[in-house]
Amino acid sequence: MSVEPFEVKISDAVLADLRERLASARLPEAKEGAGWDSGTSPEFLRRLVQHWQTGFDWRAQEAAINRFCHFRTPVGGLEIHFIHERGHGSAPLPLILTHGYPDSFLRFSKLIPLLTDPGAHGGDPSDAFDVVVPSLPGFGFSAQPASDGTTFQIGDLWHALMTKALGYERFGAHGGDWGSTVTEHLARSHAASVIGIHLTDVPFWHTFQKPSDLSLAEEKQLAASNDFMTKQGAYAMIQGTRPLTLAQGLMDSPVGLAAWLVEKFQSLSDCNGDVETRFSLDELLTNIMVYWTTGTIGSAFLPYYDFTQAGAMRWILETAKGWIGHSHVPTGIALFAKDSTHAPREWAERFFNVQRYTELPRGGHFGAFEEPELLAEDLRAFFRPLRAGESARSPS
Repeated sequence: MSVEPFEVKISDAVLADLRERLASARLPEAKEGAGWDSGTSPEFLRRLVQHWQTGFDWRAQEAAINRFCHFRTPVGGLEIHFIHERGHGSAPLPLILTHGYPDSFLRFSKLIPLLTDPGAHGGDPSDAFDVVVPSLPGFGFSAQPASDGTTFQIGDLWHALMTKALGYERFGAHGGDWGSTVTEHLARSHAASVIGIHLTDVPFWHTFQKPSDLSLAEEKQLAASNDFMTKQGAYAMIQGTRPLTLAQGLMDSPVGLAAWLVEKFQSLSDCNGDVETRFSLDELLTNIMVYWTTGTIGSAFLPYYDFTQAGAMRWILETAKGWIGHSHVPTGIALFAKDSTHAPREWAERFFNVQRYTELPRGGHFGAFEEPELLAEDLRAFFRPLRAGESARSPS
């Protein structure tokens, strides 16, 4: 399996086209006091677009992205982009990190240095990780799947990436949002290779399972999930049922794409309504640029479509895999205070072998970007005893 170095380098033609589109954009009227209650604030969008035109330096952001070691390799018939940063320590533990939507591999840009070189950031070098951060199929610089249903196979792709392409026999895994689903699937189907998994949420699809013996905390959590879907879940329904209609508009309009993506960073982060307390305009635009320059907003909707359109046979198969798979893999759960879901421990224990359960005091849905230090410390603490177990397994 050939692993080739990769450099993020967007052509001048793509950037010139973007400038022309921004210059001719038709923006909604910024009504005083409109705020974010009905979607992206027109006033904020105007400021964001103005900064995009006059203050944002993509080439500087591109150079910062390329400070990481990027690669691409064919896995399961798809070219997968990933970052691979080696740890600084005596025995770094391999760890694969999986992002979700509407972010990208950039979700982990602040976290990676804390994990690879803890000694340089006030930690213990013995907690170092070899960090692998792939772009999900159809996201960023990974290839777009040719057919539906790929989401259910990403765990298999990640196992092949780690074991066949990179040569790791045993490794850990972490994820949030779609990354938590992929990480669960990875542990379920390849438990012999996974020493432990760490999640920032219990995958949402478990809310469709309604046991009869729910605790009061579980009932409260499921009610909160239903409330979220009623008030803020329309985007998921559109992306899961009519993704092409939406994608064709967003593919043609950078301003429309920005409005669609940035609204989630405002509503799902721990920002108390002011998105710039958590993300700079440059950070928001750099993530938007990953979608715009690669033309991947439509393929980024595929996980929603895959899950919405999955039939009875698919769910029977997935349930069967769950029975024989991941229940014994050690699991850590770290819940950020202002995330969109907040599963109680007893709910997580219905599906995972929970060895560590942490309620973090700050942060939202993009915790790896909002509070990287908190997440890094929880990852170190969760995997520390598992490292010791791996050392005991190794021949002397």
